[in-house]
Formats: sequence, C-alpha cells, structure tokens
Amino acid sequence: MRPVPTCILSSADAPQAVDGHDLDRYVQIGSLTKPLTATVLTRLAEAGKLQLDDPLDKFLPAPPGTGITLRHLAAHTSGLPRLPPHLHRRDPYAPFDAQALDTLVRRLDTLPTAAPGHTEEYSNLGYALLGAALVSATGTSYEDLLERHVLAPLGITEISAGPPPERRLLRPGLFGRPVRPWTMNGAILPAGGLWATPRTAARLTVALLVEQELGEPTPFWQTAGPLRWHNGATRDASVFTGALPDGTWVLIHRLSGNAEQTDELGIGLLRNIAGSKAS
Repeated sequence: MRPVPTCILSSADAPQAVDGHDLDRYVQIGSLTKPLTATVLTRLAEAGKLQLDDPLDKFLPAPPGTGITLRHLAAHTSGLPRLPPHLHRRDPYAPFDAQALDTLVRRLDTLPTAAPGHTEEYSNLGYALLGAALVSATGTSYEDLLERHVLAPLGITEISAGPPPERRLLRPGLFGRPVRPWTMNGAILPAGGLWATPRTAARLTVALLVEQELGEPTPFWQTAGPLRWHNGATRDASVFTGALPDGTWVLIHRLSGNAEQTDELGIGLLRNIAGSKAS
C-alpha cells in the first residue's frame, strides 16, 4: 500500500511532514473552513452588524416563514440536508455557483427535513447559505470578510480560496501525477473551499482556541466535553484539529480523503499528549 503523505503539528513536538507532505505548501482544508466562517459570523454579531437570531430571509430571498436563523445555520440545526441537490459525481461542487444557490434559496421551504432548532444535522448546504447571508448583510465578499475579521487581526496570510497553482500540494495519483482537486471556490466556499499551508492552519488553531487572540472562540466549533475540534475532508485531503483548555492542541493533515483515519490519528495524539501531561 502506498504511504499517505502526512503532516503532524502539535503542542508537544516539532512539526513533522512525512512521505512527501509539505508544511509550507497549500492544501485543501475542507470543512475546517466552517469554524472560520462561524468566527466571521460571531465577530459581525459582536460588532452589531447583525444578530445571531436574525432570520435568513432578512438577507437572502428565501420564502418567509421557514424559521431558519443564522444561528441555526451555524449550529447545524436548520433542518436542511447535508448536501445541495444535483451534485456532480466527479467534481461535485463545480455546478454549485451563485445562480444555483439563488435558485435553492427561492424554494428553501421545500428543502428542510426537520423543523429548525430541534435536531442537529451536519449541513454543507447550511454553511453555503450562511456565507451568502454574511456577504449580503455586509455587501462584502466572503474572502474580504474573512480577511478583515479573522486573518488580518491575527496577522495570517497563507490561507486562500485560490492559492497559486505552483504552491498547491495535491495527492499523487496514477504514475505519481497529481490528482485534480475538487472545484470549491463557488457557493460552497464558506462551507469547505479554503486552502491553507499546514503551518497556517495550526497557527489558526492556536490563535483561536488556545491563545484566544480574538476573544472567546465562536460557540460553533464542534465539542466533545472540554475538547473543541473540527475536521474536514475532500476527495483527496483530510484534516483534524482540536484543542483542550490546558493548551494541548494538535493538527493533522493527510493527502487522503479518509477522514475517519485522520480523526483517529488526531484524537489518539491528543490523548497521548494529555496523558503524558497528567503522568
């Protein structure tokens, strides 16, 4: 079996990159984009630009009465399905552009599988709508919102929706040729379309969760007891990051879409580090 290019960064050891991974080239971070989008939402709410419980139809042309709020979208309690309909098999999000999103918004009352606020169902579609709502509320592009409210205050630069092709690190395919990545710079961008260098992704984890340079972290990280965490995966890349209140943190990125294995590695490393501190 071909080894999987992997990088490991943590509070315990020096960064490692093995089997062809690279700490300083851009990789897809998938749904690790979501807590950054949620951080923008929280920062805008703190600045009084909007409220977490504003209805979605305040910002987008959704049918009135869906009951879906920005908070529901950020917390995955909107009742919306996980994915937009009519995705492509080979490059699923390529056709999901602004026009496709607008079409969905206008018939949003036909899409929920549950009433908002009652059940949690992880939704890429929900975060695509959340990003579009933030753009509409501010008249600012998603990338500019991210830069203004998250990246610039942290002094971070190496995160992008479209990094230079020569600096991208892609999964090697047949005969070692790089596999073409999914197209995720359209409407799905706020849900999972960002690229970052592993060093930058780790810096975000530390800045947001450990050092809390922007204040209390957005409540829309995933949680498991005291652990704040998030993962992300595309067809060819997967990432896990998490931090504990004592400052223990990890970030693992692999050029493999097997998110379950990446999560297991990350959780195992967190436990080892926390265990060594306790002993």
